[in-house]
Amino acid sequence: MSTFRLLLPFSIVALASLALAQTHGGGGGHTTGNTTPARTTSSSGMPNSSIPDAVPLHVADDEGKIEFRTETILVQVPVVVTDKSGSHVHGLTKADFHVFENGKEQTVSTFEELISTNAKLVSVATKPGEFSNLTLSGDQPRTITVIALDTVNTPFLDQTYGRRELVKYLANSLDSGQVLALMIITSHGLRIVQGLTGDPAQLLLVLKKVGGEMPGLQSVSIDAQADAAAGDVPNIPTVGPGSDPGTAMDAFVEHGDAIYAQFQQQNAIETTMNAFLGIAWSLSGVPGRKSLIWATGGFPFSISSPAVVPGGYLAALYERTMQALTEAQISVYPVDVRGLVNSSPIVDATRSRAPTARQFSNRAWLQMSTIDTLNQFADMTGGKAFYNTNDLASCFKRAADDASSYYMVGYYLDMHNNHAGWRQLKVKVDKKDTEVRARKGFFVTNATIHAELTHNSDLSYALMSPIEGTGIPLTVKWLGVSGAGETKKAEFLVRLPPNSVSLEGGGQSHLNFDLGVAAFADKAKTGKPTSMISKTFTTPVSEAQMATLRSNGVGFTHAVELGPGQYTVRVVIRDNVTGKVGSVTAPLTVN
Repeated sequence: MSTFRLLLPFSIVALASLALAQTHGGGGGHTTGNTTPARTTSSSGMPNSSIPDAVPLHVADDEGKIEFRTETILVQVPVVVTDKSGSHVHGLTKADFHVFENGKEQTVSTFEELISTNAKLVSVATKPGEFSNLTLSGDQPRTITVIALDTVNTPFLDQTYGRRELVKYLANSLDSGQVLALMIITSHGLRIVQGLTGDPAQLLLVLKKVGGEMPGLQSVSIDAQADAAAGDVPNIPTVGPGSDPGTAMDAFVEHGDAIYAQFQQQNAIETTMNAFLGIAWSLSGVPGRKSLIWATGGFPFSISSPAVVPGGYLAALYERTMQALTEAQISVYPVDVRGLVNSSPIVDATRSRAPTARQFSNRAWLQMSTIDTLNQFADMTGGKAFYNTNDLASCFKRAADDASSYYMVGYYLDMHNNHAGWRQLKVKVDKKDTEVRARKGFFVTNATIHAELTHNSDLSYALMSPIEGTGIPLTVKWLGVSGAGETKKAEFLVRLPPNSVSLEGGGQSHLNFDLGVAAFADKAKTGKPTSMISKTFTTPVSEAQMATLRSNGVGFTHAVELGPGQYTVRVVIRDNVTGKVGSVTAPLTVN
């Protein structure tokens, strides 16, 4: 049983298809750009012939044609412009910017210089008994920096060094006025240690209490990791007369370790990409460009080209994650916390024998591909990678300062090009002695254009994730528990404030969004929800209701049936027009 009534406002736009064309994300919405689309090139632009042929590749270009369902799609590109000293350049005009998509210059349609405020952070106040995912008040962009400590891809001792350098950076940033957050990418998923705060001292206090985690790959040798990453798993040799039993035993162990390392690498890739997706959703409702400092030891696959992913089921996750980072205007700044690293690792304390030529080659390739991938990831999101330096505190500061000032340049996507794949972007500025930093491309694929393709995975991830999505602002309020017997009905009210979900055209306008609810028993050991429900709202909106919709927006009641106990209930709203997601976690006691 559920009822639906109109309460709070929407923004309605006159143009047909504008609900899709002006969104900042999801299927058919605003897309933003970032890196080089060459199929087999490294970040240096040279042919990457060192990548073994055995690596399975999935290329976004293979998807074929895209059927566009909108008349216009606005591509917005945040652009940071600095001089030789690293200071931001202000006062540039629209005429100073030139944007190229796949080498063809585009007409700049929208342009704005944005300077982030350092005003004191004011949190959104909620009424007693209400739970909201609204984090910041006001629409003015702020200087927001999210620090993600990566314990999945970073050796244990390097994690300690990275935390120590972060403490040094924060100790020198107590009066910066920045809004900061601290998260940890763990083997069990993303964990928020400190949400958005304007008090670096609080973050510093929390950081000093954070511990590390032994990554799964640390239990295998550097050779096994290199073999797995290169797709070069050694065969088990046949032991015959005159063969060296020690060499055969080493090969047998190395074969097993490489298979295990491949399994751990696949887990690390999925965990890391899901973490980035969670971070993107958590910041998607916060205005302005954000800096994500990724304190890591590397990434367990090589990105030789933005369109290439490590194959299989990870392809859609990779494209969806890159799209979510783009829509949330997040630029990733990978910081290699390993510090100065030998580019040609020779020593492996786990082995008594000298490495073979193949092993030595794979070790060197692993190190080079790690740096190339960090550079590619930064380029794809408009950030900058920092590596081969022990002064990590300065790297953290440079990454955080980038979001203080930037230009938002927009143009309309050329939809005569309906081929799926990676669209290369390049931004030039007519001013000498400047450095321009912008994302170097964006995906136009079925997964990024058509929101319905990621419908189930979006809902599933949002319901299981402890991170609140802010793409759709919402408030949840418990109305009471009723009924008798083993289960009772807990009713709640959901409010969606102005400009939260879209109207879908095609004849009469109507709402099209999903509600998902998952209740987790507080004492449950499995981590699985006790109850899970979902409902799709496709409510028509008449002309008479339109004025009410504009002024009041949307609200509805629903209920979940549970037995006595204490629960953590996650409520998710997904806009099926844009693919945007909002979620709220609300505690509940059923007596």
